[in-house]
Amino acid sequence: MSTNERHVPVMLGRCLDLLAPALREPGATVVDCTLGLGGHSEAMLSEFPDVRLVGLDRDPAALGLAGERLARFGDRATLVHAVYDELPEVLERLGVPRVQGVLFDLGVSSMQLDEAERGFAYSRDAPLDMRMDQSRGVGAAEVLNTYPPGELVRILRAYGEEKQARRIVSAIVREREKEPFAGSARLVELIREALPQAAKRTGGNPAKRTFQALRIEVNGELAVLERALPAAVAALAVGGRIAVLSYHSLEDRLVKQVLAAGATSTAPPGLPVVPERYQPRLRLLTRGAELPAEEEVAENRRAAPARLRGAERIREEP
Repeated sequence: MSTNERHVPVMLGRCLDLLAPALREPGATVVDCTLGLGGHSEAMLSEFPDVRLVGLDRDPAALGLAGERLARFGDRATLVHAVYDELPEVLERLGVPRVQGVLFDLGVSSMQLDEAERGFAYSRDAPLDMRMDQSRGVGAAEVLNTYPPGELVRILRAYGEEKQARRIVSAIVREREKEPFAGSARLVELIREALPQAAKRTGGNPAKRTFQALRIEVNGELAVLERALPAAVAALAVGGRIAVLSYHSLEDRLVKQVLAAGATSTAPPGLPVVPERYQPRLRLLTRGAELPAEEEVAENRRAAPARLRGAERIREEP
């Protein structure tokens, strides 16, 4: 299967629309902070023939496949093995002080979901890994087998919004004492057995929230995003634009907070005239979070949970 067939970029047309005014600037640079298989990047390089792309990804396998896909663009595309909170260091190393566009397509990539041995999908048995970069860090099995019960409960509640966290963790602790966890099928079955009937009737696969929580913990996703979003806004030139696709409420909440803060005056209340240093740095480009069209969801079910927010940089820091 080709890279193009394996990856259908989510809300592609709308992402291009949001970024277009900035990417038409002469000498524009755009950063794809979550390169994946390169679908969004390929479209940006094709649509804007003068744009230069910097593509980041923590997954070496994704970088290799995206590199093949984008090879025809030559030195217009610079691909870097990095987590997206390393954006300031990457730009400094490349000698790029400001950029005109930044795109985030958060969450797990199509390739990672489709390759069973990565352990992201709960629909088939696989090693419990879930690392986006398999060359570093600890996998999901180690989290399950070694974290204290209280920490596991916190992770499932905070990152999976799992109401039955305590019940699931009690079953995990009981089972890991008999035999350490290694594969996903055993965990899925344990969750099914641990949950009350009422909890299994809604919300899709009952293991979904636990798998999401483990993935976020293994990859430090929310902590990375908390650092990356302000860094991305800071990297934008005046007139530059940022577009962020998120796939669950925790990500979207963070995106909303950072963009809303940038679009709000910081002036003390009661000032008759607001000095420039207190004026908003951003202008919001989306009214709330935009959703994919029904037609797109029908063609690509992975687009269903997507939420898109965008903003434009309207002034420099004081």
